[in-house]
Amino acid sequence: MKIYKNFLNKKDFNNIKNFLTGPNFYWYYENITESGYGSKYGQLCFNFILKNGVVNTTPEYLKKVEPLFKKIKYNKITRLKVNLLLRDSKITEHSFHTDQIKGTTGILYINTCDGYTVFENGKKVKSVENTYVEFDSTLKHTGTTCTDSARRIVLNINYQ
Repeated sequence: MKIYKNFLNKKDFNNIKNFLTGPNFYWYYENITESGYGSKYGQLCFNFILKNGVVNTTPEYLKKVEPLFKKIKYNKITRLKVNLLLRDSKITEHSFHTDQIKGTTGILYINTCDGYTVFENGKKVKSVENTYVEFDSTLKHTGTTCTDSARRIVLNINYQ
């Protein structure tokens, strides 16, 4: 596992953050049910690239997150998704899961809050904006809610 602080240059990161938090970005509701997640929780999300590698958006939307593609080393992006969890009265950890059978998972934290990503081995990565964590996709992990911000936003990318 590798953690990179200030992963993108300030201009590129702010452009991505402003795009994802702006009034013209479209979010969709989904139950957090995949891979054993509890069904009583939900999140807002947007799938840029579906799990099978199929692009699910316009070229304009993909261009907005292109600086991320330029920073990582990959042969194929197998999924690109942004998740938004709304503030809750307490931190809730969801069930552990893996993102794909083999490859690399990367998480770019879009905002700073008291939420975090926790791994089955106990390691925690705090949600600090423009921090990027990269790890083997078979490593079990989960995200959390937050209590000190209106929302917790992470950009999740899977690649080989």
